[in-house]
This record gives sequence, C-alpha cells and structure tokens, in this order.
Amino acid sequence: MDKGRKISIRFFGDREVRAVWDDENNKWWFNVIDVIAVLNEQDDYNKANNYWRWFKRKLMKEGNQLVSATHKFKFLAQDEKRRLSDTLDSDGVIELAKNFPNTRAMKFLDWFTYSDNSIDGQSKKKAYTLIESNMIDQIPVGTAKGLQQIHAFLFGGLYDFAGQIRQHNISKGGFHFAVARFLGNTLKQIEEMPENTFDEIVDKYIEMNIAHPFMEGNGRSTRIWLDLIFKKRLKKCVDWSQIGKKDYLNAMVVSGIESAPLKKLLKNALTDEIDSREMFMKGIDYSYYYEENE
Repeated sequence: MDKGRKISIRFFGDREVRAVWDDENNKWWFNVIDVIAVLNEQDDYNKANNYWRWFKRKLMKEGNQLVSATHKFKFLAQDEKRRLSDTLDSDGVIELAKNFPNTRAMKFLDWFTYSDNSIDGQSKKKAYTLIESNMIDQIPVGTAKGLQQIHAFLFGGLYDFAGQIRQHNISKGGFHFAVARFLGNTLKQIEEMPENTFDEIVDKYIEMNIAHPFMEGNGRSTRIWLDLIFKKRLKKCVDWSQIGKKDYLNAMVVSGIESAPLKKLLKNALTDEIDSREMFMKGIDYSYYYEENE
C-alpha cells in the first residue's frame, strides 16, 4: 500500500513525525515508529522500532484493537531504501498515546488534541502547525487534492468529514453553492483554470468559493490555498491584516457577479514577505476572525 505522497512534519518539540496522504480515504496516516520515538524521546530508530514491536505484542495480548487499525505505507529508511512501516490515522495516534506507559504521552496527547475546546480554537492551532511545518511546501498547489489536504489537516479529528468532498447541497444567506452531485466535474474544471496572473488567480479563488466543496471550513481552508497559489505563481502573499472583515465579507458576497471589489482589496494587500513566519501567522488570525459571528 503506497498511496499518497510522503511528507515530513515538525511535530513535537524538535522531533519529526512523517505522514502520508491517503487519496482513497481522504486522511493523513502518521508513521508509528516516529510517534514512538517522540513518546520515548528516542533518537535511535532501531530501538524505537523494537519498542513498537514489543508494544504491539503487549496490546494484542490485552485484546486492544489498536494494532488492527494500522496500515502500512512506504517511508525512506536509514539505508535510503523505501520500506513499509506501520501508520495510524489521527484517532489511532490519540489511542496510542492514551495506552502508552509514560507521562510524556499525556503531554503529547494534550498537544496533539489541543487545549481549546471549540472547533475553531483547535483548528486554528492546527493551522499554525501546518504553516510552521514542512507539510505546507508539499501540498499540490492550485488543486482540489491540495485543498482537501489543507482541510483534512485543519479539521482532522474535529469533523468526521475532514478532507472529504460534500455529498449534500448547502447554502448561506440565500445563496446556493455548487450542486453536490456535480462537484466532481466542477472541481476538475476549477483545477484547469489558469493561474498565471493576479486576475486569473483571484478568478480561480472565486470559483472555488462558489463550489464550497466541504460542509464546513471552506473559507479558512481556501484562504490558505489562495496564498499558496500567490506564493508559487507571483512570489506574493496576502497581508490579511490590511483587509477589514466587513469589507472582505461584502466583497465575497458579490464576487460571483462582480469581482472588482475583491480584486481591489487583495491587490492592495499583496506583499512579497512570503518567507515571513509572522505574516502567515497573522494571516491565520485574520482568516479565523473573518469566520467569527458578530
């Protein structure tokens, strides 16, 4: 089983946990040995692997179903060859930490599940992690798959449909978004839209907003998606702090009919600070602020 694309995430402290995207199930799978290494503060991969083999046997004797939830994906091993390794999805990682016999596991679990109980609070912290990780550079830019990966990371463990294209029709403020049964073709058409100029990129963003491919979380995901296109194609990103909430929302409401207001807002807020951590973190803050109810 070798679906998806391997990426690397800076995950807990300075330690990395690798993950792979599963196209079929629309979710991330995390390398178990890497998680074990984090939980045991173990730098020796072979020792971490041996510990996981022992721990698996222990769980199986106890009748724990966690082991059966693992899937195998190929990762680059120390000998530079790609070898199969056990992986777990987000729920599996949480279950692993709950069953792990040390206090560090609880600290890891608190970090992994985040402390803010609201969906927006937890998702916002996930967005910070996404921006700070290597994962953000591996997402396929300007594609529906890339948007699914962003959505899956932001809302994994928070929504059952994280990363999944909606199967139901939705509307907001009397506006009906793209019909669910045609979404597959709609997203293909959007992917094929050019993205070489500022106007082309914004037009593509507007069409993706009209498509609204997820049941919830479209705006927060798609604004990151938009910035990635700007960064790749124009070497620019949006300084969202320069765009007021009311102005942005009003421009988005009419964007399907008249794109000029939105294009004016975005063009005036473009910056070449694409390598600025603060710029992207600030962008996350404003992106989530746009979604707050008055």
